[in-house]
Amino acid sequence: MIKKYVFGTPLETGAVTADVAPEKNTPEEVGIVDKTDCVAFVKELEDDDRIYGLGENIRGINKRGWIYESYATDDGIHSETLKSIYGVHNFIIIDCKKPFGIFVDAPFKVTFDLGYTYMDKAIITPQGRDFNLYIINGNSLSDIVRNFRKAIGKSYLAPFWSFGYIQSRWGYKSADECRQVVKEFRDNGVPIDGLCLDLDYMDSCKVFTTNEKDFPNFEGFVKEMSDSNVHLVPIIDAAVKAEKGYCISDEGVENNYFCKDENDNDYVGCVWPGHTYFPDYLNPDAGKWFASKYKYYTDMGIDGFWNDMNEPAIFFSKKSLDALKNDICENKERDFGANDYFALRHRVNFLWDYKEIYHNVNGKKIRHDKVHNMYGYMMTKSASQGLEEIAPDRRFLLFSRSSYIGMHRYAGIWTGDNQAWWSHLLLSLKQLPSLNMCGFLYIGSDIGGFNSNTTEDLSLRWHALSVFVPLMRNHNGSDRPQEWFRFIHKDWFRDLIKSRYRLLPFIYSEYLKAVHNDDMMFRPLRFVYENDSLAAEIEDQLMIGDSVMIAPVYTQNAKGRFVYLPEEMLMVKMYGDEIETEEYEKGRHYIEVPYNCVLFFIKKGALIPLYDCAMSTKELNKNKISVLCFSDEGSAEYEMYSDDGITKSSKVKKLEILVENKFAYCNSNDIEVTVLADYLNTLF
Repeated sequence: MIKKYVFGTPLETGAVTADVAPEKNTPEEVGIVDKTDCVAFVKELEDDDRIYGLGENIRGINKRGWIYESYATDDGIHSETLKSIYGVHNFIIIDCKKPFGIFVDAPFKVTFDLGYTYMDKAIITPQGRDFNLYIINGNSLSDIVRNFRKAIGKSYLAPFWSFGYIQSRWGYKSADECRQVVKEFRDNGVPIDGLCLDLDYMDSCKVFTTNEKDFPNFEGFVKEMSDSNVHLVPIIDAAVKAEKGYCISDEGVENNYFCKDENDNDYVGCVWPGHTYFPDYLNPDAGKWFASKYKYYTDMGIDGFWNDMNEPAIFFSKKSLDALKNDICENKERDFGANDYFALRHRVNFLWDYKEIYHNVNGKKIRHDKVHNMYGYMMTKSASQGLEEIAPDRRFLLFSRSSYIGMHRYAGIWTGDNQAWWSHLLLSLKQLPSLNMCGFLYIGSDIGGFNSNTTEDLSLRWHALSVFVPLMRNHNGSDRPQEWFRFIHKDWFRDLIKSRYRLLPFIYSEYLKAVHNDDMMFRPLRFVYENDSLAAEIEDQLMIGDSVMIAPVYTQNAKGRFVYLPEEMLMVKMYGDEIETEEYEKGRHYIEVPYNCVLFFIKKGALIPLYDCAMSTKELNKNKISVLCFSDEGSAEYEMYSDDGITKSSKVKKLEILVENKFAYCNSNDIEVTVLADYLNTLF
């Protein structure tokens, strides 16, 4: 079902773990255009053909009609004009008469012109000639995804606690401020499991240090939070401050662990700490060295990390800035015209060049732009392997900003510095299935938007969507703080976050199923209802697993929304501890959705397991489950997955939950199951 085509002499990225023998012929599914410096692939498109995939990217679930460049880019605006952002995921499915998938395994830039230059053509152009091309076939769109996912290896398994609510901000400037945030949660009866620490917890933004002035006795602070069931999650930036006497800097220089310039000197750029070095994560020795430093935090009890600025993000390079200053001095007496002004502004905006950086790859000197897309991937892969050496059987929370296919085996991702825009709320929904196709299952966006000032209604609607998303993290860096307790309707936010904890047995189960079955947790309606032409056009509703459909509100001032039901379903409105249900026929319906409401729909014959809410995942009573079900024959069932949520080796339990004539059954005697009969008024 998978064919491999080798072009030139590719650098092995490790994205594909399956042993696939190369084909001797050329791919029949696409035409080949052999150019002087590259090879292009062309597929003619019919009017109704669709294109899915590309993981974390802008625009719709159907990617047809735009041009994308796979080149990891630190750009926090994420407007529709962008061609690339943080992640690089070169897998697409062309949904034509005979659908098939394409994966271009190339660590350099790849352009996907998907009906942009020519509306009736998809043109894929790798920047170089050395890469692997995979064609993936299957009996359905979902089957193509599963075949691809099996080829690239099992997805990262996150700890259970990381499915609780996580609060974050750039930045919490002291331990006392962090304590006050947690106190607001506890005093108002709102659950929380994690608190992220941005740059302020470090000493002058130096990785693997702590700010003793504002975060004194950091190890004691970690224990204090842990005792209250809150996990601290520190940020780890990719670059290292260039400073003599700073042990990380000194060790990297002494052992040649940093990237070089063309003259084999340590490359110097500028990021948050000022002048910085960049660990050469493509050098296994350097990656192992950097990863060993995570022990500084794990020894204190830290069990969660987020890797950032690893595209890599560079503000300027010393070489480029020095050249600019020299040019300005030499031309300070010359009158500048409009063209000079725009040329200068462009230079100021791009005071670095990836072509200035070099790596040691298997003893060979390789320029960074040739392997650019692997940098963040290799940083996080190294971190994962380092954490495994520290605690071989323990699951750590680990998520990254930049990524490449293959990194999905080691960590999750968040979608980076989004905006407090309604359009980005919708974008965060559309990115979910695209990321799942590429193996990324532990995913999430910054709730409310990272940049710009959010509004209370936007934050409420974003929380309602994020109730179902594995990484439920409220994070921002704007002038207006956006923790839920900053707003008027605290009780509305409480209802939404409590709904998350009630739904955790369903959410975690669907996540585990997707991990162990190489499947998608979030699915476009087209993937489930392949013969429904209307469902194929809908991109603002998603299926979760086999049994639930979500349809979030993403429009400002909207009191509700229209929803298309491909079949008869049970509508559920959850308000924390309160639940309303109503049966709807197949078709189009307008549903009112209050701000404190989590809206979803259950297919006939299915049931949804629920916990009673608790203030953290540790306090949940997992032996007590209540169920919502929908059946006109008096029976419904659900296969629930669970494990210990901590170790990698724990066996997954498959609990068969069955409801017959209002009575609930489970194949585990330890589980007490009750039917929420009050909410099933018309079903039996």
